[in-house]
Amino acid sequence: MTDRPEPWQPGSGPAVAGKRHALATQRNRDAITDILRDALPSSGLVLEVASGSGEHAVHFAAAFPALDWQPTDPDPSALASIAAWRADANLSNLRAPMQLDAAGDWPFAQADAILCINMIHISPWDATLGLLRGAGAALPPGGLLYLYGPYTRAGVDTAPSNLAFDASLKARDPRWGLRGVEDVIAAADMQRLRFDRLIEMPANNLSLLFRRRD
Repeated sequence: MTDRPEPWQPGSGPAVAGKRHALATQRNRDAITDILRDALPSSGLVLEVASGSGEHAVHFAAAFPALDWQPTDPDPSALASIAAWRADANLSNLRAPMQLDAAGDWPFAQADAILCINMIHISPWDATLGLLRGAGAALPPGGLLYLYGPYTRAGVDTAPSNLAFDASLKARDPRWGLRGVEDVIAAADMQRLRFDRLIEMPANNLSLLFRRRD
């Protein structure tokens, strides 16, 4: 296990034994925690889809000790990093990471809340559709689906930094890129997920909150 986490982004290299560090995590984790404090249930299982380095999972599990936290990711490098962060944190409510491809079959029958941070723009649209389909099936009525990241919005100018980021994502993989809020809401509605609210976040990001309809 490394003492100094390696900088990391999705798809950046082979699996490693030690921790990796996503630079955005420290910038956004407290702002996200503030939103979750009023949105998460008081107890139950929170499924985190695309947990990345695992730093969010550790932070949120520590912030919400009454909730069981289940981190997941499709990338072996991410799973190794999550496991390393979890071992150091030694939190009783943080479960071992599990492999999950959002676009594929989910090994979870139910969850009380589902979070997905910074995945939708760094994955094919099929992953978003799979996330929404899985959330619609796993959440109870009123259950939370929380999404965080950069998006575009009809009638709202996109920040130049987000436009540049979108171009860089599409250069890496033409299936990636910023999604329209309206497209995500429409796709969620097809999966019995009611759009609850949008919250503007630092660095031109958005929080999108959905609730499973009865």
